[in-house]
Amino acid sequence: MSLELQRFQKILHSHMERNPHAIALWDDRVRLDYATLYAEVSYRQQRLRDEHVQVIALALDNGVEAILWDLAALFEGLTCVTLPPFFSPTQRAHCLEQSQATRVISEPELDAELLALGYEKSGEFWRRTFAGPNRMPPGTAKLTFTSGTTGTPKGVCLSAENLLQVARELDQASKPADPQHHLALLPLAILLENLGCYAALYAGATLSLPSQKALGIQGASGVNLPRLLEHLTKRAPESLILVPQLLQMLVSATEQKAFDPQKLRFAAVGGARVSEDLLLRAERVGLPVYEGYGLSECASVVCLNRPGAQRPGSVGRPLPHIQVKLADDGEVLIKGSALLGYLGDAPYAEDWWPSGDLGELDPEGFLYLKGRKKHQFVTSFGRNVNPEWVEAELTQRCHIAQAFVYGESLPRNHALLWPHRTDCTDAELAGAVAEANDALPDYAQVHSWTRLPYPFTAANGLLTANGRPRRDAIVETFHAQLTESAVSEESAS
Repeated sequence: MSLELQRFQKILHSHMERNPHAIALWDDRVRLDYATLYAEVSYRQQRLRDEHVQVIALALDNGVEAILWDLAALFEGLTCVTLPPFFSPTQRAHCLEQSQATRVISEPELDAELLALGYEKSGEFWRRTFAGPNRMPPGTAKLTFTSGTTGTPKGVCLSAENLLQVARELDQASKPADPQHHLALLPLAILLENLGCYAALYAGATLSLPSQKALGIQGASGVNLPRLLEHLTKRAPESLILVPQLLQMLVSATEQKAFDPQKLRFAAVGGARVSEDLLLRAERVGLPVYEGYGLSECASVVCLNRPGAQRPGSVGRPLPHIQVKLADDGEVLIKGSALLGYLGDAPYAEDWWPSGDLGELDPEGFLYLKGRKKHQFVTSFGRNVNPEWVEAELTQRCHIAQAFVYGESLPRNHALLWPHRTDCTDAELAGAVAEANDALPDYAQVHSWTRLPYPFTAANGLLTANGRPRRDAIVETFHAQLTESAVSEESAS
Protein backbone atom coordinates (compact mmCIF):
# COMPACT_ATOMS: atom_id res chain seq x y z
CA MET A 1 0.00 0.00 0.00
CA SER A 2 1.42 3.40 -1.00
CA LEU A 3 2.21 6.04 1.63
CA GLU A 4 -0.55 8.32 0.33
CA LEU A 5 -3.08 5.49 0.53
CA GLN A 6 -2.03 4.66 4.09
CA ARG A 7 -2.34 8.33 5.00
CA PHE A 8 -5.86 8.60 3.53
CA GLN A 9 -7.01 5.45 5.32
CA LYS A 10 -5.61 6.72 8.64
CA ILE A 11 -7.34 10.07 8.18
CA LEU A 12 -10.72 8.39 7.60
CA HIS A 13 -10.09 6.21 10.66
CA SER A 14 -9.28 9.29 12.75
CA HIS A 15 -12.52 10.97 11.61
CA MET A 16 -14.36 7.81 12.68
CA GLU A 17 -12.76 7.92 16.14
CA ARG A 18 -13.01 11.66 16.79
CA ASN A 19 -16.34 12.46 15.13
CA PRO A 20 -18.12 9.13 14.67
CA HIS A 21 -21.58 10.70 14.40
CA ALA A 22 -20.64 13.50 11.98
CA ILE A 23 -22.45 13.08 8.66
CA ALA A 24 -20.00 11.85 6.03
CA LEU A 25 -22.25 10.93 3.07
CA TRP A 26 -25.68 12.20 2.06
CA ASP A 27 -27.52 11.15 -1.10
CA ASP A 28 -31.17 11.15 -2.23
CA ARG A 29 -32.22 8.66 0.45
CA VAL A 30 -29.40 7.94 2.91
CA ARG A 31 -27.19 9.77 5.39
CA LEU A 32 -24.12 7.93 6.74
CA ASP A 33 -21.93 9.10 9.60
CA TYR A 34 -18.15 8.60 9.59
CA ALA A 35 -18.31 5.48 11.79
CA THR A 36 -20.76 3.82 9.41
CA LEU A 37 -18.77 4.97 6.37
CA TYR A 38 -15.66 3.22 7.65
CA ALA A 39 -17.56 0.04 8.46
CA GLU A 40 -19.34 -0.03 5.10
CA VAL A 41 -16.10 0.42 3.16
CA SER A 42 -14.47 -2.40 5.16
CA TYR A 43 -17.44 -4.68 4.41
CA ARG A 44 -17.17 -3.98 0.69
CA GLN A 45 -13.44 -4.63 0.75
CA GLN A 46 -14.21 -8.11 2.07
CA ARG A 47 -16.84 -8.61 -0.66
CA LEU A 48 -14.21 -7.73 -3.28
CA ARG A 49 -11.70 -10.12 -1.70
CA ASP A 50 -14.30 -12.89 -1.83
CA GLU A 51 -14.70 -12.24 -5.56
CA HIS A 52 -10.93 -12.57 -6.22
CA VAL A 53 -11.28 -9.58 -8.51
CA GLN A 54 -8.50 -7.41 -9.95
CA VAL A 55 -10.47 -4.99 -12.16
CA ILE A 56 -13.93 -3.68 -11.29
CA ALA A 57 -16.01 -1.24 -13.33
CA LEU A 58 -18.52 1.14 -11.76
CA ALA A 59 -21.41 2.43 -13.87
CA LEU A 60 -23.39 4.06 -11.07
CA ASP A 61 -25.19 7.37 -10.69
CA ASN A 62 -23.89 9.62 -7.94
CA GLY A 63 -24.85 8.32 -4.52
CA VAL A 64 -23.59 6.66 -1.36
CA GLU A 65 -23.15 3.27 -3.06
CA ALA A 66 -20.93 4.75 -5.79
CA ILE A 67 -18.43 6.30 -3.37
CA LEU A 68 -18.43 3.29 -1.00
CA TRP A 69 -17.51 0.86 -3.79
CA ASP A 70 -14.98 3.35 -5.17
CA LEU A 71 -13.24 3.63 -1.78
CA ALA A 72 -13.36 -0.13 -1.24
CA ALA A 73 -11.61 -0.75 -4.57
CA LEU A 74 -9.05 1.96 -3.76
CA PHE A 75 -8.17 0.57 -0.31
CA GLU A 76 -8.15 -3.01 -1.57
CA GLY A 77 -5.54 -2.11 -4.18
CA LEU A 78 -7.71 -2.95 -7.18
CA THR A 79 -8.13 -1.19 -10.50
CA CYS A 80 -11.39 0.77 -10.60
CA VAL A 81 -12.81 1.63 -14.03
CA THR A 82 -15.23 4.56 -13.93
CA LEU A 83 -17.85 4.85 -16.70
CA PRO A 84 -19.49 8.27 -17.20
CA PRO A 85 -23.29 8.23 -17.60
CA PHE A 86 -23.03 10.15 -20.89
CA PHE A 87 -20.97 7.46 -22.62
CA SER A 88 -22.80 5.64 -25.40
CA PRO A 89 -23.39 1.86 -25.25
CA THR A 90 -20.63 1.41 -27.85
CA GLN A 91 -18.20 3.41 -25.73
CA ARG A 92 -19.09 1.50 -22.56
CA ALA A 93 -18.56 -1.79 -24.38
CA HIS A 94 -15.15 -0.56 -25.60
CA CYS A 95 -14.13 0.42 -22.05
CA LEU A 96 -15.17 -2.92 -20.56
CA GLU A 97 -13.49 -4.96 -23.27
CA GLN A 98 -10.26 -2.97 -23.19
CA SER A 99 -10.01 -2.96 -19.38
CA GLN A 100 -11.04 -6.64 -19.04
CA ALA A 101 -13.26 -5.71 -16.11
CA THR A 102 -14.34 -9.07 -14.69
CA ARG A 103 -16.86 -7.44 -12.33
CA VAL A 104 -19.27 -4.59 -12.94
CA ILE A 105 -21.62 -2.80 -10.55
CA SER A 106 -24.16 -0.77 -12.48
CA GLU A 107 -27.57 0.84 -12.56
CA PRO A 108 -30.50 -1.46 -13.52
CA GLU A 109 -31.04 0.26 -16.87
CA LEU A 110 -27.77 -1.24 -18.11
CA ASP A 111 -28.86 -4.85 -17.44
CA ALA A 112 -29.73 -5.70 -21.06
CA GLU A 113 -26.54 -4.05 -22.29
CA LEU A 114 -24.34 -6.09 -19.93
CA LEU A 115 -26.15 -9.33 -20.81
CA ALA A 116 -25.45 -8.67 -24.48
CA LEU A 117 -21.75 -8.25 -23.64
CA GLY A 118 -21.59 -11.68 -22.01
CA TYR A 119 -21.88 -10.67 -18.34
CA GLU A 120 -23.98 -12.68 -15.87
CA LYS A 121 -25.67 -11.22 -12.79
CA SER A 122 -24.82 -12.58 -9.34
CA GLY A 123 -25.90 -10.51 -6.37
CA GLU A 124 -24.67 -6.95 -6.75
CA PHE A 125 -22.03 -7.97 -9.31
CA TRP A 126 -22.08 -8.62 -13.03
CA ARG A 127 -19.45 -11.30 -13.77
CA ARG A 128 -17.47 -12.21 -16.86
CA THR A 129 -14.17 -13.92 -17.60
CA PHE A 130 -11.59 -12.67 -20.09
CA ALA A 131 -8.77 -14.44 -21.91
CA GLY A 132 -5.50 -12.81 -22.84
CA PRO A 133 -2.83 -10.82 -21.00
CA ASN A 134 -3.53 -7.95 -18.64
CA ARG A 135 -2.82 -4.75 -20.59
CA MET A 136 -2.70 -2.51 -17.50
CA PRO A 137 0.52 -0.98 -16.11
CA PRO A 138 1.29 -2.37 -12.62
CA GLY A 139 -0.08 -0.20 -9.81
CA THR A 140 -3.08 1.16 -11.73
CA ALA A 141 -5.65 2.26 -9.13
CA LYS A 142 -7.93 4.22 -11.43
CA LEU A 143 -8.59 3.70 -15.11
CA THR A 144 -10.33 6.74 -16.51
CA PHE A 145 -11.35 6.93 -20.15
CA THR A 146 -10.98 10.21 -21.96
CA SER A 147 -12.52 10.70 -25.39
CA GLY A 148 -10.24 11.74 -28.21
CA THR A 149 -11.29 13.50 -31.38
CA THR A 150 -12.44 10.18 -32.84
CA GLY A 151 -14.88 9.61 -29.97
CA THR A 152 -13.18 6.31 -29.07
CA PRO A 153 -12.33 6.46 -25.35
CA LYS A 154 -8.64 6.16 -24.46
CA GLY A 155 -7.71 4.59 -21.13
CA VAL A 156 -5.54 6.65 -18.78
CA CYS A 157 -3.92 4.57 -16.03
CA LEU A 158 -3.24 6.39 -12.75
CA SER A 159 -1.68 5.34 -9.45
CA ALA A 160 -3.23 5.78 -6.00
CA GLU A 161 -0.17 7.85 -5.04
CA ASN A 162 -0.81 10.42 -7.78
CA LEU A 163 -4.56 10.56 -7.23
CA LEU A 164 -4.37 11.04 -3.50
CA GLN A 165 -1.55 13.59 -3.66
CA VAL A 166 -3.82 15.74 -5.81
CA ALA A 167 -6.82 15.18 -3.51
CA ARG A 168 -4.78 16.13 -0.44
CA GLU A 169 -3.52 19.30 -2.14
CA LEU A 170 -7.09 20.23 -3.13
CA ASP A 171 -8.04 19.94 0.54
CA GLN A 172 -5.07 22.15 1.50
CA ALA A 173 -5.92 24.72 -1.21
CA SER A 174 -9.44 25.19 0.15
CA LYS A 175 -8.39 25.19 3.84
CA PRO A 176 -8.47 29.01 4.26
CA ALA A 177 -12.16 28.94 3.25
CA ASP A 178 -12.81 25.89 5.49
CA PRO A 179 -15.74 24.37 3.53
CA GLN A 180 -17.49 21.71 5.61
CA HIS A 181 -20.09 20.56 3.09
CA HIS A 182 -19.17 19.61 -0.49
CA LEU A 183 -21.85 18.81 -3.06
CA ALA A 184 -20.88 16.73 -6.10
CA LEU A 185 -22.50 18.34 -9.14
CA LEU A 186 -20.50 16.43 -11.74
CA PRO A 187 -20.67 12.65 -12.19
CA LEU A 188 -18.27 10.75 -9.92
CA ALA A 189 -16.88 9.13 -13.07
CA ILE A 190 -15.41 12.54 -13.92
CA LEU A 191 -11.95 12.40 -12.35
CA LEU A 192 -12.04 16.01 -11.16
CA GLU A 193 -15.22 15.40 -9.13
CA ASN A 194 -13.95 12.03 -7.91
CA LEU A 195 -10.88 13.74 -6.42
CA GLY A 196 -13.01 16.58 -5.07
CA CYS A 197 -14.97 13.98 -3.11
CA TYR A 198 -11.75 12.51 -1.71
CA ALA A 199 -10.69 16.04 -0.69
CA ALA A 200 -13.96 16.53 1.21
CA LEU A 201 -13.36 13.27 3.07
CA TYR A 202 -9.78 14.33 3.87
CA ALA A 203 -11.31 17.42 5.51
CA GLY A 204 -13.86 15.41 7.51
CA ALA A 205 -16.61 17.35 5.76
CA THR A 206 -20.08 16.23 4.72
CA LEU A 207 -20.12 14.93 1.15
CA SER A 208 -23.47 15.41 -0.63
CA LEU A 209 -24.02 12.95 -3.48
CA PRO A 210 -27.45 13.64 -4.97
CA SER A 211 -28.23 11.72 -8.14
CA GLN A 212 -27.85 13.52 -11.44
CA LYS A 213 -31.61 13.09 -11.93
CA ALA A 214 -32.35 14.81 -8.62
CA LEU A 215 -30.10 17.71 -9.65
CA GLY A 216 -31.82 18.03 -13.03
CA ILE A 217 -28.64 17.16 -14.93
CA GLN A 218 -28.98 14.89 -17.94
CA GLY A 219 -26.15 13.54 -20.06
CA ALA A 220 -23.11 15.69 -20.76
CA SER A 221 -24.88 19.04 -21.16
CA GLY A 222 -28.61 18.93 -20.29
CA VAL A 223 -29.53 20.99 -17.20
CA ASN A 224 -32.93 21.73 -15.66
CA LEU A 225 -31.85 24.99 -14.04
CA PRO A 226 -34.86 25.55 -11.73
CA ARG A 227 -34.44 22.04 -10.32
CA LEU A 228 -30.70 22.52 -9.88
CA LEU A 229 -31.15 25.85 -8.09
CA GLU A 230 -33.86 24.37 -5.86
CA HIS A 231 -31.53 21.53 -4.85
CA LEU A 232 -28.59 23.86 -4.18
CA THR A 233 -30.79 26.10 -2.04
CA LYS A 234 -32.09 23.12 -0.06
CA ARG A 235 -28.68 21.53 0.52
CA ALA A 236 -26.72 24.81 0.95
CA PRO A 237 -23.27 23.37 0.11
CA GLU A 238 -20.13 25.27 1.04
CA SER A 239 -18.01 23.95 -1.85
CA LEU A 240 -18.66 22.94 -5.45
CA ILE A 241 -16.71 21.92 -8.55
CA LEU A 242 -18.04 23.57 -11.71
CA VAL A 243 -17.48 23.48 -15.43
CA PRO A 244 -17.71 26.87 -17.19
CA GLN A 245 -21.28 26.34 -18.41
CA LEU A 246 -22.53 25.57 -14.89
CA LEU A 247 -20.68 28.64 -13.63
CA GLN A 248 -22.37 30.74 -16.32
CA MET A 249 -25.76 29.47 -15.14
CA LEU A 250 -25.03 30.17 -11.46
CA VAL A 251 -23.68 33.65 -12.19
CA SER A 252 -26.75 34.56 -14.27
CA ALA A 253 -29.09 33.10 -11.63
CA THR A 254 -27.32 35.06 -8.88
CA GLU A 255 -27.49 38.28 -10.92
CA GLN A 256 -31.25 37.70 -11.28
CA LYS A 257 -31.63 37.00 -7.51
CA ALA A 258 -32.64 33.40 -8.26
CA PHE A 259 -29.70 31.99 -6.29
CA ASP A 260 -28.13 33.14 -3.02
CA PRO A 261 -24.40 32.31 -2.85
CA GLN A 262 -24.04 33.37 0.78
CA LYS A 263 -23.27 29.85 2.10
CA LEU A 264 -20.80 29.03 -0.65
CA ARG A 265 -17.14 29.35 0.40
CA PHE A 266 -15.12 27.70 -2.37
CA ALA A 267 -16.10 26.93 -5.95
CA ALA A 268 -13.41 25.46 -8.19
CA VAL A 269 -13.98 25.80 -11.93
CA GLY A 270 -12.16 23.87 -14.65
CA GLY A 271 -12.58 21.55 -17.59
CA ALA A 272 -12.40 24.30 -20.22
CA ARG A 273 -11.32 27.91 -20.61
CA VAL A 274 -13.23 30.48 -18.53
CA SER A 275 -13.51 34.04 -19.79
CA GLU A 276 -12.13 36.73 -17.50
CA ASP A 277 -15.41 38.64 -17.88
CA LEU A 278 -17.37 35.71 -16.41
CA LEU A 279 -14.94 35.47 -13.47
CA LEU A 280 -15.36 39.20 -12.79
CA ARG A 281 -19.15 38.85 -12.92
CA ALA A 282 -18.89 35.98 -10.42
CA GLU A 283 -16.78 38.13 -8.11
CA ARG A 284 -19.27 41.01 -8.31
CA VAL A 285 -22.18 38.83 -7.17
CA GLY A 286 -20.21 37.18 -4.36
CA LEU A 287 -19.45 33.77 -5.88
CA PRO A 288 -16.06 32.61 -4.48
CA VAL A 289 -14.78 31.10 -7.73
CA TYR A 290 -11.24 29.78 -8.20
CA GLU A 291 -10.17 28.72 -11.68
CA GLY A 292 -7.87 25.75 -12.14
CA TYR A 293 -6.32 23.65 -14.86
CA GLY A 294 -5.53 20.00 -15.32
CA LEU A 295 -5.78 16.95 -17.51
CA SER A 296 -6.53 13.30 -16.93
CA GLU A 297 -2.97 12.29 -17.80
CA CYS A 298 -1.71 14.28 -14.78
CA ALA A 299 -4.34 13.05 -12.28
CA SER A 300 -6.72 15.86 -13.16
CA VAL A 301 -5.52 19.02 -11.34
CA VAL A 302 -2.19 20.69 -12.16
CA CYS A 303 -2.74 24.35 -11.20
CA LEU A 304 -5.31 26.13 -9.06
CA ASN A 305 -6.09 29.63 -7.87
CA ARG A 306 -6.88 29.71 -4.16
CA PRO A 307 -7.79 32.14 -1.38
CA GLY A 308 -4.94 34.59 -0.97
CA ALA A 309 -3.21 33.49 -4.19
CA GLN A 310 -5.45 34.39 -7.11
CA ARG A 311 -4.94 36.10 -10.47
CA PRO A 312 -8.09 36.53 -12.62
CA GLY A 313 -7.43 35.23 -16.11
CA SER A 314 -4.83 32.75 -14.88
CA VAL A 315 -5.40 29.13 -13.89
CA GLY A 316 -3.30 29.62 -10.76
CA ARG A 317 0.02 28.27 -9.59
CA PRO A 318 1.01 24.60 -9.83
CA LEU A 319 0.13 22.36 -6.89
CA PRO A 320 3.15 21.99 -4.54
CA HIS A 321 4.19 18.56 -5.82
CA ILE A 322 4.04 19.61 -9.49
CA GLN A 323 6.47 21.58 -11.67
CA VAL A 324 5.46 23.46 -14.82
CA LYS A 325 7.67 24.92 -17.52
CA LEU A 326 7.20 26.09 -21.12
CA ALA A 327 8.75 24.57 -24.22
CA ASP A 328 10.30 26.84 -26.84
CA ASP A 329 6.99 26.97 -28.73
CA GLY A 330 5.01 27.83 -25.58
CA GLU A 331 3.68 24.34 -24.88
CA VAL A 332 3.01 23.66 -21.18
CA LEU A 333 5.22 20.84 -19.84
CA ILE A 334 4.33 19.15 -16.53
CA LYS A 335 6.45 17.15 -14.09
CA GLY A 336 5.55 15.29 -10.91
CA SER A 337 2.13 13.83 -11.61
CA ALA A 338 2.22 11.89 -14.88
CA LEU A 339 0.13 8.85 -15.73
CA LEU A 340 1.52 5.33 -15.49
CA GLY A 341 0.68 4.93 -19.17
CA TYR A 342 -2.20 4.51 -21.58
CA LEU A 343 -4.04 1.21 -21.48
CA GLY A 344 -2.35 -1.18 -23.89
CA ASP A 345 0.71 1.03 -24.42
CA ALA A 346 4.19 0.85 -22.90
CA PRO A 347 4.54 2.47 -19.44
CA TYR A 348 5.25 6.20 -19.54
CA ALA A 349 8.85 6.72 -18.44
CA GLU A 350 9.61 10.39 -19.23
CA ASP A 351 9.98 13.08 -16.56
CA TRP A 352 7.95 15.79 -18.33
CA TRP A 353 4.47 15.38 -19.80
CA PRO A 354 3.71 17.46 -22.96
CA SER A 355 0.23 18.82 -22.28
CA GLY A 356 -0.60 19.99 -25.81
CA ASP A 357 -1.70 23.32 -24.28
CA LEU A 358 -0.07 26.68 -24.98
CA GLY A 359 0.60 28.99 -22.07
CA GLU A 360 2.53 31.80 -20.42
CA LEU A 361 3.97 32.03 -16.89
CA ASP A 362 4.13 35.34 -15.05
CA PRO A 363 7.04 36.23 -12.69
CA GLU A 364 5.07 34.91 -9.69
CA GLY A 365 4.48 31.51 -11.28
CA PHE A 366 0.82 31.93 -12.31
CA LEU A 367 -0.02 30.09 -15.52
CA TYR A 368 -2.09 31.70 -18.29
CA LEU A 369 -3.45 29.36 -20.96
CA LYS A 370 -3.62 30.28 -24.64
CA GLY A 371 -5.51 27.24 -25.96
CA ARG A 372 -4.64 23.92 -27.55
CA LYS A 373 -1.48 23.75 -29.62
CA LYS A 374 -3.07 21.61 -32.33
CA HIS A 375 -6.19 23.78 -32.65
CA GLN A 376 -4.39 27.02 -33.43
CA PHE A 377 -5.10 28.50 -36.86
CA VAL A 378 -3.22 31.16 -38.81
CA THR A 379 -5.18 33.90 -40.59
CA SER A 380 -4.25 35.18 -44.04
CA PHE A 381 -2.67 38.17 -42.25
CA GLY A 382 -0.28 35.77 -40.49
CA ARG A 383 -1.80 36.09 -37.02
CA ASN A 384 -2.03 33.00 -34.77
CA VAL A 385 -5.47 32.54 -33.19
CA ASN A 386 -6.53 29.82 -30.79
CA PRO A 387 -10.26 29.30 -31.42
CA GLU A 388 -10.97 27.99 -27.89
CA TRP A 389 -10.08 31.41 -26.50
CA VAL A 390 -12.63 33.08 -28.78
CA GLU A 391 -15.23 30.34 -28.27
CA ALA A 392 -15.01 30.76 -24.48
CA GLU A 393 -15.74 34.48 -24.83
CA LEU A 394 -18.76 33.66 -26.99
CA THR A 395 -20.32 30.85 -24.97
CA GLN A 396 -20.00 32.74 -21.71
CA ARG A 397 -22.42 35.37 -22.99
CA CYS A 398 -26.04 34.87 -22.03
CA HIS A 399 -27.44 33.83 -25.44
CA ILE A 400 -24.82 31.47 -26.94
CA ALA A 401 -24.80 27.79 -25.95
CA GLN A 402 -22.30 26.52 -28.54
CA ALA A 403 -19.72 28.29 -30.70
CA PHE A 404 -17.14 27.16 -33.23
CA VAL A 405 -14.63 29.62 -34.69
CA TYR A 406 -12.58 29.16 -37.87
CA GLY A 407 -10.21 31.35 -39.83
CA GLU A 408 -7.45 29.20 -41.32
CA SER A 409 -5.83 31.18 -44.19
CA LEU A 410 -8.83 33.53 -44.25
CA PRO A 411 -8.95 37.33 -43.87
CA ARG A 412 -12.03 37.12 -41.60
CA ASN A 413 -12.84 34.80 -38.69
CA HIS A 414 -16.19 33.06 -38.94
CA ALA A 415 -18.27 31.58 -36.10
CA LEU A 416 -20.97 28.91 -36.06
CA LEU A 417 -23.46 29.62 -33.27
CA TRP A 418 -26.21 27.66 -31.51
CA PRO A 419 -28.38 29.64 -29.03
CA HIS A 420 -29.51 28.60 -25.56
CA ARG A 421 -33.16 29.11 -26.58
CA THR A 422 -34.89 28.41 -29.87
CA ASP A 423 -36.71 31.76 -29.61
CA CYS A 424 -33.43 33.66 -29.36
CA THR A 425 -33.39 36.28 -32.12
CA ASP A 426 -30.55 36.95 -34.56
CA ALA A 427 -30.31 40.44 -33.05
CA GLU A 428 -29.68 38.94 -29.61
CA LEU A 429 -26.99 36.66 -31.04
CA ALA A 430 -25.38 39.60 -32.82
CA GLY A 431 -25.36 41.54 -29.55
CA ALA A 432 -23.66 38.66 -27.75
CA VAL A 433 -21.02 38.45 -30.49
CA ALA A 434 -20.41 42.19 -30.24
CA GLU A 435 -19.93 41.87 -26.44
CA ALA A 436 -17.40 39.08 -26.94
CA ASN A 437 -15.57 41.09 -29.60
CA ASP A 438 -15.15 43.96 -27.13
CA ALA A 439 -12.99 41.63 -25.01
CA LEU A 440 -10.86 40.44 -27.95
CA PRO A 441 -8.06 41.98 -30.06
CA ASP A 442 -9.06 42.73 -33.63
CA TYR A 443 -7.29 39.73 -35.16
CA ALA A 444 -9.19 37.31 -32.89
CA GLN A 445 -12.62 38.91 -33.23
CA VAL A 446 -15.57 37.24 -34.97
CA HIS A 447 -16.13 39.11 -38.21
CA SER A 448 -19.09 37.07 -39.45
CA TRP A 449 -21.27 34.25 -38.15
CA THR A 450 -23.86 31.65 -39.10
CA ARG A 451 -26.74 30.41 -36.97
CA LEU A 452 -26.51 26.61 -36.84
CA PRO A 453 -29.47 24.52 -38.05
CA TYR A 454 -28.92 22.05 -35.19
CA PRO A 455 -26.55 21.74 -32.19
CA PHE A 456 -23.31 19.80 -32.03
CA THR A 457 -23.91 16.46 -30.26
CA ALA A 458 -22.08 13.20 -29.76
CA ALA A 459 -24.93 11.48 -31.62
CA ASN A 460 -24.37 13.48 -34.82
CA GLY A 461 -20.60 13.02 -34.57
CA LEU A 462 -19.77 16.68 -33.94
CA LEU A 463 -18.89 16.35 -30.23
CA THR A 464 -16.78 13.84 -28.36
CA ALA A 465 -18.56 11.97 -25.57
CA ASN A 466 -17.18 14.39 -22.98
CA GLY A 467 -18.51 17.43 -24.85
CA ARG A 468 -15.51 18.70 -26.82
CA PRO A 469 -16.00 19.72 -30.47
CA ARG A 470 -14.72 17.32 -33.12
CA ARG A 471 -13.12 20.10 -35.07
CA ASP A 472 -12.26 18.25 -38.28
CA ALA A 473 -15.81 16.85 -38.52
CA ILE A 474 -17.34 20.30 -37.96
CA VAL A 475 -15.15 21.90 -40.64
CA GLU A 476 -16.07 19.14 -43.08
CA THR A 477 -19.81 19.43 -42.34
CA PHE A 478 -20.00 23.23 -42.46
CA HIS A 479 -17.15 23.98 -44.86
CA ALA A 480 -19.26 26.20 -47.12
CA GLN A 481 -20.56 28.35 -44.26
CA LEU A 482 -17.07 28.71 -42.76
CA THR A 483 -15.30 29.71 -45.95
CA GLU A 484 -17.85 31.52 -48.15
CA SER A 485 -18.73 34.93 -46.79
CA ALA A 486 -21.69 35.23 -49.15
CA VAL A 487 -23.63 32.45 -47.42
CA SER A 488 -26.16 33.93 -44.98
CA GLU A 489 -23.69 35.86 -42.85
CA GLU A 490 -24.25 38.92 -40.76
CA SER A 491 -21.41 41.25 -39.96
CA ALA A 492 -20.70 41.48 -36.27
CA SER A 493 -17.71 43.77 -36.46
